[in-house]
Amino acid sequence: MTTQINSNYLEKYAEDYSAIVCGQFFSSKQYMTGQDIVQLTNSTQVNFFIIKRLFELWQQELAKLKSNPYFDYRDISVHEALTEFMNVLSKRIKIEREQLQPLLRTAVEQAIQLATDPVTFYQNEITKAPSGQINEFLKENKKYYKWHDQAITFLVDKAGFGHDESAYLRAIAANYQAINETLESVNLLLATLGDIKPFDLDAYIVQDTPESVPTSIPESSREQESKSSFFDQVEMEESTGRNSAPEPVRTVEHEPVKAVQVQPSYTNGAEHAFNSSSLKARFETLSYKGMKGVMGELAESLAINQRFMFTKELFDGNADLLKHALKSIDKCDSFDEAIGLVNTRFAGELGWKSESEPVQEFLLLVYRKFEV
Repeated sequence: MTTQINSNYLEKYAEDYSAIVCGQFFSSKQYMTGQDIVQLTNSTQVNFFIIKRLFELWQQELAKLKSNPYFDYRDISVHEALTEFMNVLSKRIKIEREQLQPLLRTAVEQAIQLATDPVTFYQNEITKAPSGQINEFLKENKKYYKWHDQAITFLVDKAGFGHDESAYLRAIAANYQAINETLESVNLLLATLGDIKPFDLDAYIVQDTPESVPTSIPESSREQESKSSFFDQVEMEESTGRNSAPEPVRTVEHEPVKAVQVQPSYTNGAEHAFNSSSLKARFETLSYKGMKGVMGELAESLAINQRFMFTKELFDGNADLLKHALKSIDKCDSFDEAIGLVNTRFAGELGWKSESEPVQEFLLLVYRKFEV
């Protein structure tokens, strides 16, 4: 079973939502002001994403003025006059429907992306910051983040990050893992859109179930199969000794009640084995102050983008094998035991490359579960 984002549903929903809102507002008014936008919908995040975009356009206009080489914009009197002008201009927002509707549509899409996958959203935001100015970017924009903002606002003025973008990206992911259980429910956030048009989360995040079945099913078990998953049938075959081949079972439909035995194809000294002591020494340097916290079960705490990456890059596209791995690790009592399990069951069999980013991110999560 794999998880996919239905971008077509998101686009259609945002288009319908923006059309309804604009239809209601502009039925009696020709223009929309800034104050109208702040109170436009019941979703504060949608409203503020529109304002955020206007702020970006406002900055672009200011940059155009300052780019003129014939005038001294560094002069204090010019600077003060320009600042006053831009401030006055910002208070005179006046938008017609044809300009507002695309802004609203984009704001709705962004709000849904933020609600469902804050790690990816905020990491993408960081990449928009000018080189060497991430902290300044966060200071300017934090007031526009109304949902899951705890995942990123802690970074403002935190020492130790400097101008290293990759450090910020890692920090966002790690902090999310530490606080995700305290964040507001995705369903509650999306419910704020429902007064205009209900959002179907199941239609947006789609579970695709492969149609794999056992190659040989006894006549007497066909009726039972219709009431159970393919994995139940695999368990039955294992219990009778019919599925004795050393190949791992990787095509399943539901989470197993018992563990799937993924047989190791190498020893702990093989090419793909990891040394827990070396990993500890490496990951200790990545444990930033402010990101520490008690992590819940790995099986329940991954962000959507992490599930996609781990499923695709580490588990041969099999989401159920990832679930099994996470649940097995959650049952371990220590980091050393968890790494031993990874070595003997997954890394070699699945051909993990030790220095690859997905592998390192996966192992870092395991480290944080047991050592932070």
